Amino acid sequence: MHLTTHNPRVAFQGERGAFSEEAVFTLLGASAKPSPSATFESTFAALDGGRVDYALVPLENTLAGSIHRTYDLLLESKFHIIAEVIIPVVHNLIGCRGATLADVKIVQSHPVALSQCLRFFEQHPDIHRRNAEDTAGSVREVLEKGDPTVAAIAARRAAELYGGSILLEHLEDDPENYTRFVLLSPEPNETPDANKLSLATKLKHQPGALHSALGIFAKHKVNLSKIESRPLKGSPWEYRFYLDLEVGTATLMREVLREFQGLADETRVLGWYRAAQSPSNAELNSR
Repeated sequence: MHLTTHNPRVAFQGERGAFSEEAVFTLLGASAKPSPSATFESTFAALDGGRVDYALVPLENTLAGSIHRTYDLLLESKFHIIAEVIIPVVHNLIGCRGATLADVKIVQSHPVALSQCLRFFEQHPDIHRRNAEDTAGSVREVLEKGDPTVAAIAARRAAELYGGSILLEHLEDDPENYTRFVLLSPEPNETPDANKLSLATKLKHQPGALHSALGIFAKHKVNLSKIESRPLKGSPWEYRFYLDLEVGTATLMREVLREFQGLADETRVLGWYRAAQSPSNAELNSR
């Protein structure tokens, strides 16, 4: 992946210390300059307005599934996926300095984070859950108030950034908890090692359209690694499909696209980029 700047400014949704910020540094290194945004909409707006060079957004989580809002915003924009990164989601219980697990009566975090730590709450029935807008923001708020009876669930980075204490590690119910993020750019950035193709398509509204489209991939021995449907606004009971394909060469990519477009009313290439490698279990356990 070739970046247009050595110190890229990258918009992400959340506060400093969020899993999204961790993904920025994992993908782009320590020279990246993360730029927090309150919402997914403002993340896209920052890139559209030229205030940042790139935006990094989550597309899916292995437990929670697809993040539909980012898929919809991606289609509404003209941005291109130029890279992806997959990070393990390790939930930590973070409290004030000097606090202990026995002190904690309330734990706050994003609802998805809370829902991924149900075993912890079953083991501690006296601890109450509180929904918040953001994991890292929950840590900041806990430490600002300085109440040892309130803790937050978030990434280790949030504890380090805001000066909190990790009271308990690995609260997540399932160790196979990963989030896939994509890096968005105003311009495409095809590289010789690209091997993954992301498409958005509206197939012809006729019997067998999806079957015929999938047959093209089988014919060329192309693996369909993801398929997602989203309702078409203004067209009840019609859908747009998002596809991720493992396509090893540019020549094969062009051939598959040529045949596929003949079966679709419209097709948009969202990105042609290098597929990310999932972190190993060893890396997960070391965090």
